[in-house]
Amino acid sequence: QVQLVESGGGSVQSVGSLRLSCAASGFTSNPFSMAWFRQAPGKEREGVAVMEIFGGTCDADSVRGRFTISQDKAKNTLYLQMISLKPEDTAMYYCAANMNVRTDGCARLLAEDLYNHWGQGTQVTVSS
Repeated sequence: QVQLVESGGGSVQSVGSLRLSCAASGFTSNPFSMAWFRQAPGKEREGVAVMEIFGGTCDADSVRGRFTISQDKAKNTLYLQMISLKPEDTAMYYCAANMNVRTDGCARLLAEDLYNHWGQGTQVTVSS
């Protein structure tokens, strides 16, 4: 059974940094893509950054230049390095895996409906 466990969230001040981790287990084959999503109170969940099966990445306009997605295959762990954090980055951050279909295009790769496995989330709070 696929399990995704996020960690690394916390409370930081504006322009601070955090690194989120997602420990993955239970895969019987490689996911077509893995991504980070976030959901702020009262808002829809949005895709933040994604890494597809061959290592290509893309990210949302709102985080470009500040967030970086990476992975350590040996540790089966996905990371999200976040710098220059802003109060509007405050949200629950989720790790997700797409075992459904290989696709391309940043918009499609960041679409919530592509992902069929989700972690429980880790809270990030940025104060001004």
